[in-house]
Amino acid sequence: MSLVVQKYGGTSVANVERVRNVAKRVVTALEAGDRVAVVVSAMAGETNQLVAYARELGGEEPDPREYDVLVSTGEQKTIAMLALAIQSLGRKARSFTGGQVGMRTDTTHTKARIESIDARRLREAIEAGIVPVIAGFQGIDEAGNITTLGRGGSDTSAVAVAAALGADVCEIYTDVEGVFTTDPNLVPAARKLDRISYDEMIEMASLGAKVLQIRAVRFAMRYRVPLHVRSSFEPVPGTWVVPEEEVMEELVVSGVTYNRDEAKIRVRGVKDVPGVAARLFAPLSEANIVVDMIIQNLSRDGTTDMTFTVGRSDYSRALRIAREVGAKIGSGEVDGDATIAKVSIVGLGMKDHAGVASRMFQVLAEQGVNIQLISTSEIKISVVIDEQHVERAVRALHAAFVEAGAAQPRLES
Repeated sequence: MSLVVQKYGGTSVANVERVRNVAKRVVTALEAGDRVAVVVSAMAGETNQLVAYARELGGEEPDPREYDVLVSTGEQKTIAMLALAIQSLGRKARSFTGGQVGMRTDTTHTKARIESIDARRLREAIEAGIVPVIAGFQGIDEAGNITTLGRGGSDTSAVAVAAALGADVCEIYTDVEGVFTTDPNLVPAARKLDRISYDEMIEMASLGAKVLQIRAVRFAMRYRVPLHVRSSFEPVPGTWVVPEEEVMEELVVSGVTYNRDEAKIRVRGVKDVPGVAARLFAPLSEANIVVDMIIQNLSRDGTTDMTFTVGRSDYSRALRIAREVGAKIGSGEVDGDATIAKVSIVGLGMKDHAGVASRMFQVLAEQGVNIQLISTSEIKISVVIDEQHVERAVRALHAAFVEAGAAQPRLES
């Protein structure tokens, strides 16, 4: 008898009929002998509507505490609906908010991080034959305030629940059949991967692949929780996210990703002295703004230009902070660009193959795509380009690295 945590995203519970279909899938797992806990997101479009209400009433930066109270209600509706649907099929089910399952977080509203879970109530329910239906995306801080984990946070909730329960697998149900080598809507030749390593999935998630949230994969990697990304609409195997040693088929490049949610800020003419970078980036960190790529260019006159990227949703705040700091440190012009995108290639096989970067740059040059920024790690290369060239760049890179590449089985002695 396996203990399975199933997570269903917004498209999987988008209306009453889909909620009923999820209930049937849960009951099917129970009939197969599994013990099941379920984590759900808000219905498709619900969170966007709630965010719109918050901004309409509270401005572009509404009070974070009240924002969390409002947007967390989407999941509360879904858990009640799914519990009722499971009950209608003759099975016991009970809904739980994040606070009711003891999902304790830090105090950072809108982007809280999970600190602990008291899984006793969930275990008691499961042992009593009750299916716990848990609200993803939310928790409570030490003062009892409702917090939210940021967009996509339901994936993180599900993996955290799976880790706390010691589940055999965490199944992530979504509107795609698994993890693909790139966006199949953009590249019809994209293929589904049977298995992918935690490290590769972390890179792909951080670089724009929408199928899993990056913190969820990090949680799974830390607590060795096997993830199975599956379709909630098609009864077919999906993609397993597992330790590196369990990935037998290895492509030099496993995936090509893109992220349009990028913005670039440049601070010109900064004095090249110790501590100036800290003065620039500390206020951004204090504002809970995640800085991604950072490039520093030294000029002949002894000053330096600092260029960095942030999420587009943080662009206005980041630009305002950069200009305030720039005025204090005596920089030159501070400008920005919210019409950029990041395109990346990811693969474990890049560790052992030379020339991958030069080939990537050659492919982009042949497509007439100018590279603005470059960032690399052991298993990925990312470039910032003009947003209008994204589709052409992704198609060309996928053709060059994935469609033309042959799988190389890893041989073990």
